[in-house]
Amino acid sequence: MNPITSTTLAALLLASLATLQAVESSMPGKPNILLILADDVGYSDLGCYGGEIATPNLDTLANDGLRFRQFYNSARCSPTRASILTGLHPHQAGFPNLSGRLPKNSVTLAEVLKPAGYRTLMVGKWHLNEKNPPTERGFDEFYGMLGGYNSFWQEQPFYTRWPQDRTKREYAKDKFYATDVFSDYALDFIGPKSSQPWFLYLAFNAAHFPLHAPEADIAKYQAMYFRKGWDDIREERLARQKKLGLMPTDLALTPRGVTPANWSNAKTGWADKVIPAWDSLPEDRRHDLARRMAVYAAMVDRMDLAIGRVVAHLKSTGQFDNTVIFFLSDNGACAEWDPFGFDTSSGPDNVLHTGADLHKIGAPDSYVSYGSGWANVCNTPLRLFKHYGQEGGVRTPLIVHWSAGLKAKGYAQGPGYITDFMPTICELTGATYPKQVGDTEILPEEGVSLLPAMIGKPLPPRRIFMEHEGNRFVRDGDWKIVALSQKPWELYNISTDPTEMHDLAAQQPARVDALSKAWEEWWQRLKPRQPLKPKTKQP
Repeated sequence: MNPITSTTLAALLLASLATLQAVESSMPGKPNILLILADDVGYSDLGCYGGEIATPNLDTLANDGLRFRQFYNSARCSPTRASILTGLHPHQAGFPNLSGRLPKNSVTLAEVLKPAGYRTLMVGKWHLNEKNPPTERGFDEFYGMLGGYNSFWQEQPFYTRWPQDRTKREYAKDKFYATDVFSDYALDFIGPKSSQPWFLYLAFNAAHFPLHAPEADIAKYQAMYFRKGWDDIREERLARQKKLGLMPTDLALTPRGVTPANWSNAKTGWADKVIPAWDSLPEDRRHDLARRMAVYAAMVDRMDLAIGRVVAHLKSTGQFDNTVIFFLSDNGACAEWDPFGFDTSSGPDNVLHTGADLHKIGAPDSYVSYGSGWANVCNTPLRLFKHYGQEGGVRTPLIVHWSAGLKAKGYAQGPGYITDFMPTICELTGATYPKQVGDTEILPEEGVSLLPAMIGKPLPPRRIFMEHEGNRFVRDGDWKIVALSQKPWELYNISTDPTEMHDLAAQQPARVDALSKAWEEWWQRLKPRQPLKPKTKQP
């Protein structure tokens, strides 16, 4: 932590009080909270973050609300989810990696909000231990996937209703599509306007592999991605980001990325190799890759439509104005594991689909990813991908919308981190984060409230720390040190070099030393269990 004097602390407390009073002055009552989490969606996929994918509903929320240029997740599915729900770092919350369990000395947002009078609802992907469903951690209602990933087309046995005695919707076999079903249950759970506020955690599994989408949605994108390819799309995305004010106008497009060596690309020969130019690929390969990206885009498109249904329901029932809506992604785009993607399961096996076989991609019997070439596009212009601490792995779009109480519009002064949702939502709702539950002393929350940003003020200065499978970073003001597992620290000034192209570690060894020592102190304070070794095939 940065040293804080008593004078500074007093000033921060006064500023926090003023912020809360400013927000409360316009609050018509306890707000509803809608926390929407996307899965493996990259920084630049949404239209409001520079993407060509149709996301009109999220774009409208962003244009009428607040966008963060710099907001961080924890680079992977379960760690991010555990941190969002508990306000703790993933290691404290029981998920240094994908396997774990929320510990007894943590509390979830649902467990904190229920005593404050909230109905607590969840729809979507849990991925925080299938043996401990959300209803055991404070949620009144749940429908979704307890695991991390599976078919979007097949309900049984992957999608379940909890408590198990609740009425469950019935779908014909050819009518089930997870994203649409999630919005059905979201509307059911929210229901009509009532005097009791609610918290809904709407955690989509889109656009995580396997890539599945309706054919009509895929057809909107397939020809365009084949015609333009990943090089032209990256250039167009960066140009839009500059126009939107997300990126500096003089920022150069980064070179095509590489995927750091791992067990899978070592077998395919792509370890640490640069993604090839689109025009250098054979035509049949380009058709295959364009189809994969078109399915991914269709998944994001369909998710936006599902969110639009929820927003329309809130408006029609008079609940929209006093609902605080957050939208973010759990990690950067997924590059598993080379430019061509995989088939069947996460690993080195790739099938080149040609002719009529192309249309199997995205259908119920398919199981594919889109590979590092398109992941490089989805993170435009940022470096690296899901799993890693570089900006492409950890920077997420974050949209905040609240008609009744949001004072700031445009872009927020960040950076923020996923631990910040707990203190933010506690302040918004008047809920109390407990020091103790029964005989169990609860770990103190780690984040800071985002309410200052919601009225156009800067967040208090602090350092942000992250670790995942040895990949790590520290963010301190404009400065960031970052490293791959078992690799030395690199140093970047993110304000002038958001794409991490100019390593300043050799020029500023004292800064690197100070921040690396701060990371070590943070790491020791967490007292994490030994990081789990990834399995041979791990998503």
